Amino acid sequence: MKKMFAAKVEEGRKGQDGKPNVGPIYRNLLSKHDFPPLDPEINTSWDIFSLSVRKHPRNRMLGWRKVVDGKVGPYVWKTYQQVYDEVLDIGSALRASGAEAGSRIGVYGSNCPQWIVAMEACSAQSFICVPLYDTLGPTAVNFIIDHAEVDFVFVQDKKVEKLLDPDCKSAQRLKAMVCFTSLTEEEKDKAGSIGVQAYSWNEFLNMGKENPSKVLPPQSHNICTIMYTSGTSGDPKGVVLTHENIAALGRGMDLFMEQFEDKMTEEDVYLSFLPLAHVLDRTIEEYFFHKGASVGYYHGDLNALRDDLMELKPTLFAGVPRVFEKVYEGIKKAVEELNPIRRKVFGMLYNYKLSWMNKGYKQRDASPLADLLAFRKVKARLGGRVRLIISGGAPLSSEVEEFLRVTSCAFLCQGYGLTETCGAATLGFPDEMCMVGSVGAISVYNEVRLEEVADMGYDPLGSPPCGEICMRGKTLFTGYHKNPELTKEAIQDGWFHTGDIGEILPNGVVKIIDRKKNLIKLSQGEYIALEHLENVYGITPIVEDIWVYGNSFKSVLVAVVVPNEEVTKKWAYSNGHMLPFSELCSLDQLKKYVLSELNSAADRNKLKGFERVKGLTLDPLPFDMERNLVTATLKKRRTNLLKYYQAEIDELYQSFTGDKNKI
Repeated sequence: MKKMFAAKVEEGRKGQDGKPNVGPIYRNLLSKHDFPPLDPEINTSWDIFSLSVRKHPRNRMLGWRKVVDGKVGPYVWKTYQQVYDEVLDIGSALRASGAEAGSRIGVYGSNCPQWIVAMEACSAQSFICVPLYDTLGPTAVNFIIDHAEVDFVFVQDKKVEKLLDPDCKSAQRLKAMVCFTSLTEEEKDKAGSIGVQAYSWNEFLNMGKENPSKVLPPQSHNICTIMYTSGTSGDPKGVVLTHENIAALGRGMDLFMEQFEDKMTEEDVYLSFLPLAHVLDRTIEEYFFHKGASVGYYHGDLNALRDDLMELKPTLFAGVPRVFEKVYEGIKKAVEELNPIRRKVFGMLYNYKLSWMNKGYKQRDASPLADLLAFRKVKARLGGRVRLIISGGAPLSSEVEEFLRVTSCAFLCQGYGLTETCGAATLGFPDEMCMVGSVGAISVYNEVRLEEVADMGYDPLGSPPCGEICMRGKTLFTGYHKNPELTKEAIQDGWFHTGDIGEILPNGVVKIIDRKKNLIKLSQGEYIALEHLENVYGITPIVEDIWVYGNSFKSVLVAVVVPNEEVTKKWAYSNGHMLPFSELCSLDQLKKYVLSELNSAADRNKLKGFERVKGLTLDPLPFDMERNLVTATLKKRRTNLLKYYQAEIDELYQSFTGDKNKI
């Protein structure tokens, strides 16, 4: 009998009076009859932290690397008790500065201990934490401060200038700003000139010590945070999350983890580099604090992340698909450079271990010999102690997922969630190879159903059942801040419409197959899933990044490709081209080579003819936030990409011979 990972609690039904078909309602097996009761001791984010302080006062909580004389040193740590004491002082200083229960407190900067202290101070005093995007400029920060009515801001020293920029007019509404470190006299004067009181971190701590306030804990129904989503167009949306949302997520994770032999302990260590202003990193850290475990922060340079991995030696590594694609590409490159015999041995060991994992063996038991001879080196690339790898933010290709499940010597699973679901709404099971390519089972305190998207041909009552993923439950947001129209559009009949297209597999797990807004129809009537194609083409070694474009007036797809510089230079050397990288990208010969590599990827993945890229242009520069081509979480801003590359796209279509719309 096939193992099931979800319970069907209500059958689907045909739509009436023009309404769409809806599929069955699914819950986690642990919630088959009803949601389990929440932990009576933990109702808020403050409960999570303060209870851990009582249980684990001497445990290492927050770690960072000091830079001395330009050199990055080892990790230094603050214990739970030390962080707690700082939290009380910072909360008291906010009170002394005029903050009241419900005040909005902004946090603007890269991940660091001060970020968390400010966040926990908000929970201690019933303030509302409003993250400001570290990776976005004054425009978004200006909007969020004004829209959320932020009165106080904690800011990284590198971001002070952006906050005080004349373009950031909403900064004038601030009562005070507190730098994570220290401020120059010039910065203090500039803040004073617009009526903002400016403090260094130590000055604010001392104010709290001199004006102590009692803790004013929130209630479960109180707002914990207004977390703005970057969005791919328009202004950011303020997602309102309550303390109950955070508490339910943590309790659900506890119940989920109880099913497995491997438990999380206070000895676990997490490397934080994904933005704390986004829900994935925030909720992972909350759960680590719940367990009394340790969080170490990267030193600020993503290009030197491996150095932090080697120094911290984390046990959990979480990232977005592009991070794991780079790990995959690095390992594949290293394997290709082995001599033929060792390369063949690696392939044999890979297939041997994979075969046993497919038979149901746990990854650690499938082939200890293969791990010893080949795969321990892969584990060493991640610091040597990683036990669990989590991928989120977008679908991870099955090819990369399978490869890392076999070679990383760690559990690997995909999760799915949005800011609106307070993070992980589904999560895969470790050692279940049937979940490769899926995002796992629905979380304990949520339920899922699919809704018909007729114009795209998705029917939840069809075979296989496909449709827009709709969710409801205890981790669901209460609405968008100051936007009732958008809230009403997103939450209908109590169900949050995610905009993602999913498929319920026979074993009850969820597979993401597309994004509702990213499905386009070509002129011959064929629908194209753009993100899926970008995932397929994106793991080609010559491709650093790719944007695939098509529209309803054309019959073919084109693309803009950012080539991988190292692979490109290797190709250039072997073909007698001794030019700078930027000039190589203008060579027709390189374009033909890249196109042939994309065709090979299409062949391997059995893509249909209309899913193949027929023309492309190369850009030596990555899609970046400076040009507003991607969001802070590296999601492509498709409208902006089209505007930016419109001339190149038009030229590509005009280059096709015969009927300009057909090939």
